[in-house]
Amino acid sequence: MGGGGSGMSRFRLDAHLKVLDERTVERAKSRGLDAVVYAPHFLRLPEIRARAKRFSDPELLVVPGREVFTGDWRNRKHVLAVGLSEPVPDFITLEGALAEFERQGAAVLAPHPEFATVSLEAHDLRAHRDRIHGIDAYNPKYLNQHGARARELAAEFDLPPFGSSYAHLPGTVGEVWTEFEDRLGTETAVVEALRTGTPRRVYHRSGAGHRLRCAAEFGHLFYENSWGKIDRLFLSGTEPTHPDHIAYDGRFDGVSVY
Repeated sequence: MGGGGSGMSRFRLDAHLKVLDERTVERAKSRGLDAVVYAPHFLRLPEIRARAKRFSDPELLVVPGREVFTGDWRNRKHVLAVGLSEPVPDFITLEGALAEFERQGAAVLAPHPEFATVSLEAHDLRAHRDRIHGIDAYNPKYLNQHGARARELAAEFDLPPFGSSYAHLPGTVGEVWTEFEDRLGTETAVVEALRTGTPRRVYHRSGAGHRLRCAAEFGHLFYENSWGKIDRLFLSGTEPTHPDHIAYDGRFDGVSVY
């Protein structure tokens, strides 16, 4: 994993961010990115796809994704799916989510493994190794021990690494990227590269500026995962990604945890 970039003109992907607007796009371009995966919380896939299309242009490809919250709120495990064709709700069982991702042919990634009690753990990776296509080797919320552990898990389960800004704050976009040797000009090509383990390397910026952005993202974590926030968002069953929402037409009743 590099610390400052390769200096080569290849395909640079920020594989997971939560924010997307004009400022985000300009920052991504200024950081030399070719593509980003936009996977916000609590938005349904059609809205994510529409927003991704709006902000894609010949200079920057925006690929839609979903970081699905599996399990209940107190025992949730986040899983990142890229390349979904149909919506998948939050708060369904891990098995139910993975089966649906597999049915749709999505790339299934393990963001921040064994991190902050919201992640896939070693036993999950062991049980579902054949359904998972990559492990988050570095993002700005990691402390040193988190990155080391993620790389251990990637080696143990022979899963390709990926890196991302995991940006909840616009200024963090492009602090980390996954670099591929081949140009990946379409969503389909990006999904296929992630699914098939296409050779890649993970890079991140360094220096005082990077450390400050990492600290800001880590601080934001406490708000993002507060019970008060989810309590306000997710109790009535009418929220867009609640499994009981009318948009899912009861398809996930058998694997819903709420």
